[in-house]
Amino acid sequence: MFRNITLVLSRPKFSFRHLRKMSTDADDVLFKEIKDKGVIILNRPKALNSLNLSMVKKLHPVLTDWESKKTLVLVKGAGDKAFCAGGDVKAVISVGMKGDKQLGYDFFKHEYATNGLIGRYKIPYIAFIDGIVMGGGVGLSVHGRYRVATERTLFAMPETQIGLFPDVGGSYFLPKLPGRLGAFLALTGQRLKGSDVLKVGVATHICDSKQLPELEEQLMNCSNESDVDAVLNKFNKKDIPEFSLQSVLDKINHCFEPDSVEEIFSRLEKDGSPWSEETLKVLNKMSPTSLKVTLRQLELGKNMSLNDCLIMEYRLAANCLDHKDFYEGVRALLIDKDQNPKWDPASVKDVSEDLVKEHFREVAEEQHLKAKL
Repeated sequence: MFRNITLVLSRPKFSFRHLRKMSTDADDVLFKEIKDKGVIILNRPKALNSLNLSMVKKLHPVLTDWESKKTLVLVKGAGDKAFCAGGDVKAVISVGMKGDKQLGYDFFKHEYATNGLIGRYKIPYIAFIDGIVMGGGVGLSVHGRYRVATERTLFAMPETQIGLFPDVGGSYFLPKLPGRLGAFLALTGQRLKGSDVLKVGVATHICDSKQLPELEEQLMNCSNESDVDAVLNKFNKKDIPEFSLQSVLDKINHCFEPDSVEEIFSRLEKDGSPWSEETLKVLNKMSPTSLKVTLRQLELGKNMSLNDCLIMEYRLAANCLDHKDFYEGVRALLIDKDQNPKWDPASVKDVSEDLVKEHFREVAEEQHLKAKL
C-alpha cells in the first residue's frame, strides 16, 4: 500500500474554517445521480467545505441508500481551494462553553458513523482530495477505496494544536504509515503535499487538477470496477518527485519511536539538529495533554479494527468536551485568535497517567455510535 518514501518542518497552522453557527442550508452538500453513479459535492467553498452537523447528518443515509443502488460513488469539494478543511469545532465549542455538549456528541457521532461506513463500502468510493484535506476531510476520504490527490493537495491532522486528537479514524490509518511517520504527523500537525500524500499511501492516485473534470467524465462512463482501475491508472502521474521528508526519515523513526512523549522530547533534545530544534518548538506549542492522549491513541489503534478505533475516538471526543484544553485551544486559535492558549496542565511532565486514562473512559453516548457501526 505504501511507497518508499525529507523534512522541511513548517509551523502547522490550524486550517479549519467555520461559520458562526451550524448551517442547516439545504445546499451545504449536494447529491447528484448520473446514470447508475452517485456524486457528492461538499458545497461550502467559502468555509473551505468544512463539515457541519447539517452535512454529516445527510451523508450517512444517502451513502447507505446508494450502496445497493449505484455502481460507484464519487465525492469532491466545491471550488478550487479545498476538498474539506475539517469540521466545525468552533460551533461545538461555542455552545459547549455555555454548558451544552449535545451538539458535540451529535456531530462526532454522525461523523464517525459515516467514516465507518466509508471504510466498509462495498462499491467503489472515489474521493477527489484536491486542495486542503484536513481533519474531517481526511475521514471522508482516507478510508475509501480510491483517493485521488493533485498538485494542490495539502494534507494535515493538526488537532493537537486545539487540544483535541487526530480523530475520524486517525488511530486506525496513522499507525499504518511507514515507520513512525504516523506518530510524527499526529503530534506535530506537519503538512504534506500531493506527491507526498501519494508516496505514504494516504492517496492511491495523483493527477493534474486540470484533468479532474475529464477524469470524472470518464469515471461516469465506467461499467465495472476494472474500468474504474483502468481510468484512474490512465490519469495517474508517473513522474513523482522524492518524498519531501526523505532526508530526515531516519531521525523521525528514531526520535518518534518511543511510546512515551517525554522520551520523544528527550531524543529530539539529544539529536540537536536544526530539524529536531524546530520540531521541539512545534511540539511545545501543542496541548501537552493532547500529545499524551494522541500517542496512547495510536499505540492502541494499531491493533484495532476501524470500527473499534472509531468507538475509542468517540470516547475521546466526548471526554474532551469535559476537559479544558479543547475549549482553550479553539478559543485561542478560532474565537479570540490570540494564538496564546493557556494549557492545563502546562507541560508534558505534569500530565498525569490518571488524566490520560480519563480521556479513554467509556461514555453512555457511544452506544448510539455502536448501533450505526
